This record gives sequence, C-alpha cells and structure tokens, in this order.
Amino acid sequence: HVQLVESGGGSVQAGGSLRLSCAASGDTAHLYCMAWFRQTPGKEREGVATINPSGTLTYYADSVKGRFTISRDNAKNTLYLQMNSLKPEDTAMYYCAAGSYCRGVSFVPGYRNYWGQGTQVTVS
Repeated sequence: HVQLVESGGGSVQAGGSLRLSCAASGDTAHLYCMAWFRQTPGKEREGVATINPSGTLTYYADSVKGRFTISRDNAKNTLYLQMNSLKPEDTAMYYCAAGSYCRGVSFVPGYRNYWGQGTQVTVS
C-alpha cells in the first residue's frame, strides 16, 4: 500500500515555473512506476508524464514535452514535476499516482493504482 501527498501547486503567470512534489509513504514506493496526471472540469484525466522505478525511463505527453521534467528521489520517496514555460492551458488539478508498470504516459491496466489528493495549478 502506498500513500501519496502532493504539494507545490499555486497560481503563476504564463511563462512562469512551478515545481510539484509528491511524498510517498510505504516501504515499496520505490518499486512503483510513478506518474503525474492532470484533469480540468468536464474533461477526462490525462497522463502528463511517467517515470520508471529506477528513474532511467521517462515519457511525456506531447503537450508538455520540452517544458516539463519528471524526476524522482527514491532515497526521499519523493516524486517531482518541474514545469517551465507554463501556459494557460496547463491550468488543471495535478495528481500524483503510483502503478505497477508504466505504459507510455499511463499505467498498464489491470493492476491496482494509488492516487494523491491533487494540487491545483492555475496559469493566467
């Protein structure tokens, strides 16, 4: 079982930067694929980026490629999302998630996933 708590959201002007953090609890957190998803009202949740357990493989949605960077520090059980050159269309609730296996910017289906409560990012 993994518990996830996001932080770092807020309001920023277009072109600015934010760094999201996700603290994971549980002895096995370092074994999971970790991901960031986002969702706006009335739209489906979309995958933003994933990172494999060792941190050696990352995938990004085309809409954030070159602007966002996902990383993890397994010693601290923490996942990060560095967001640069933010655009108004990046406004969303951002969720940290853990899954058994990465598949692109999401998880392989059929396995249990864990989710944080979300942190709001607003770009104006």
